[in-house]
Amino acid sequence: MEPDDRADAALTDEGRYRLLVDAITDYAVYMLDRNGVVSSWNPGAQRFKGYTADEILGKHFSTFYTSEDRAAGVPAEALRLAAVEGRFEREGWRVRKDGSRFWAHVVIDPIRDDRGELIGFAKVTRDLTERKEAEEALRERTREREMALAQLFEAQKMDTIGQLTGGVAHDFNNLLMAVLGSLELVRKRLPYDPRVTPLLENAVHGAERGAALTQRMLAFARKQELSLEAVDLANTVRGMLGLLQRSVGPAHRIDLRLPPGLPLVTSDPNQLETALLNLVVNARDAMPEGGVITISARPRKSEPATADLDAGDYIGLVVSDVGEGMDAETLQRATEPFFTTKGVGKGTGLGLSMVHGLAAQSGGQLTVESRKGEGTAVELWLPVASGARLGAPSDYERPGASADVQSVCILAVDDDSLVLMNTVALLEDLGHQVVCASSGDAALAVLKDNPDVDLVITDQVMPKMTGLQLREAIRKARPALPVIIATGYAEMPAGGGPDPLRLSKPFTQTELANAVIDAIGAASTGGKTAPRNRAALH
Repeated sequence: MEPDDRADAALTDEGRYRLLVDAITDYAVYMLDRNGVVSSWNPGAQRFKGYTADEILGKHFSTFYTSEDRAAGVPAEALRLAAVEGRFEREGWRVRKDGSRFWAHVVIDPIRDDRGELIGFAKVTRDLTERKEAEEALRERTREREMALAQLFEAQKMDTIGQLTGGVAHDFNNLLMAVLGSLELVRKRLPYDPRVTPLLENAVHGAERGAALTQRMLAFARKQELSLEAVDLANTVRGMLGLLQRSVGPAHRIDLRLPPGLPLVTSDPNQLETALLNLVVNARDAMPEGGVITISARPRKSEPATADLDAGDYIGLVVSDVGEGMDAETLQRATEPFFTTKGVGKGTGLGLSMVHGLAAQSGGQLTVESRKGEGTAVELWLPVASGARLGAPSDYERPGASADVQSVCILAVDDDSLVLMNTVALLEDLGHQVVCASSGDAALAVLKDNPDVDLVITDQVMPKMTGLQLREAIRKARPALPVIIATGYAEMPAGGGPDPLRLSKPFTQTELANAVIDAIGAASTGGKTAPRNRAALH
């Protein structure tokens, strides 16, 4: 028997199964000759591929493949593998008559005669598009959950770093309190000595740099004490232009693009100036050969609110450069504390994180856009001030000349012995009488034995009883006794009554003296009897 006769005989055997095959509508079942030409077609194939038998018989089965697969030779490779390995089974995209794609599970089996010669192929295709779409939807939900978990992990990581940073900064503040206070008193009491005084001044400058570092750490941890008020952003930037230009040098030019009529924003003016200086210096460092630094501002709107930003109007303060830029990995870590691309000793890695903390505490946000080799744009979003007055005065007026304020009896409370000794020394040097206590309970006991105490200065973070809790206990026994809360943190738990008088750590003797003046002045305007028989304040 000739090969063609054997093929015809073998293919004729298919007729015995035609009724069965035609009854199958969930699968495309059809035959191919040795070259892949379609020689039979069942209703299932017509149902989800769209071709009638008259339209497809005699055409190559590669008609159902995508153009990409045809270009890559996938149909021919499928027949080759089926012939060599005895079966080809894959899943992939196929094309219907109308051009739409469907996901198919394909099986190709070789057909051989009784002598083992290849005479054609049997092909079975199943439409799994619904399953594929369900799997894709599941994968997408899984990706979304993974992204949400990654964002949660990142938020928790940054919160943990923030808490650690804030805790370290708090301890540094206490140490710097002792160092700066002691140095200040020593400097006042020692005569000028060319061999000693410069060393003393150097120690003071070093401690002050340490204090500035703790402020950056607290800013990142969102625990820095801010004085939020309405700020004229355009005037602030223009007023700093000279300082900024001197800071970057003649090789860099600063270009201001501030539209007229910008509304006031809410922020701490001093910290905003520091943040702007940090951003401009970073831009300078990104362009070591010189270039243009652009400072611009533009209205922004957040609508609806997001997890990090309330809905409302904002002004975006943008500092951009055309420098080195950052790759994706560096950009992702740019606001992390202590991360820096500068050399050892050239950066603390807290500049951008400090700006990030200022933005968050002001009610805004910080965004950074950068591409390697194309520069960087850092945008500080600040909320538009609502009903605030520029340079609003304090709730009470500070008394006039210090010589008109009498010395007072002050109770100093702090659980850190170094800080307590430093505070006592500074107050006594100002001419005040001072009693001290190392805890809230001890302070209440001291007040029972010392009814002439005119003022309490207490640390906020103490074990068992915080400064605010101590203030509330004092208010119950002596409502008119003023209490100053000394802290390096911005956020304190809400307590009853008016906002507490606050003193930021680390403080200088001048700042301490002014806080005492404010507290006594506030108490006297509230009806407190003037202190009795005390010498005038130095």
